This record gives sequence, C-alpha cells and structure tokens, in this order.
Amino acid sequence: MSKVLVAYFSASGVTAKLAERLAKAIGADLHEIQPEVPYTDADLDWMNKKSRSSVEMNDKSFRPTVANKVENMEMYSLIFTAFPIWWYVAPTIVNTFLEQYDLTGKTIIPLATSGSSGMGNTNKELAVSYPGAELKEGKRFPADASAEELKAWAEGFGI
Repeated sequence: MSKVLVAYFSASGVTAKLAERLAKAIGADLHEIQPEVPYTDADLDWMNKKSRSSVEMNDKSFRPTVANKVENMEMYSLIFTAFPIWWYVAPTIVNTFLEQYDLTGKTIIPLATSGSSGMGNTNKELAVSYPGAELKEGKRFPADASAEELKAWAEGFGI
C-alpha cells in the first residue's frame, strides 16, 4: 500500500471518475466516502430549500453519517480529498469523513468538481475538521480533466 490516498465523495458519479483517474495516474490508494443513507435525486435538488442537501448545507454543524472507514489511515501521509462543490464549499459529509481520524502531521489536499463554481470557502470550512494536519490550497477541475493534467498538478505536492 502507498502513503498517498485519494478519498472521494461522489453523489452522481462525476467526482468518482475524476478521483479514479487521479489515483491511477499517481499510483495512490482509492477510498469512496459512502453515506450511510445514499443520496437520491430528490435529496440533491438544490432548488428545493427542503431537500436533504439544502438542509445539510444550511447548517454548518450538520454531519451526515459515513458508512465506511479507511483501514490503516495512519499509514497515509498525503490525502487528496475529492468532492463536488455544493454551495461554494465541500459537502458536510467530507467534514464527517475527516473528523473520524487523527490527521495530525498529515497533508490534506482538496480537489473538486463543479459545473461552474470555484472552491469558494472550501479550505476555510474544511480546516475545522482536521486540526494538526497541513492544508494545501485545493483546486477545481473540470469533470473531463485528463490523467496527465491531474498527475502534473499532484506532482506539485511532492508525489
């Protein structure tokens, strides 16, 4: 097993493909952050203020339950965390995921997919979830970013 992990949350499959491409390009382990209760299309309707995703994102303390954990998280020193941008930040399930572990001394690098939004306040809102870890500046990629583009970016972090 490597010392690099790509952990991702993907509600529709777009981010999953990007995370898989990155992991393969850099030889990293891959872990899907799975919600205990999967999101439905209705849950993801951001136009509906009562949809599950809208309710979760309007309460910054909300932490959806994660159904699975990374085995041997202590062996990873570099963790790429991939997710779709929701309301200009990472979905709160990403906070839940990060808060499950002691990440002291680890480097966390967010990467995101989005139709048009940038990273917004992502780093600021994720930073509370991993005290003791080093946060690097994240980047939003188009869903079709190439393996070469992802690898070149990741190599900037010493891979």
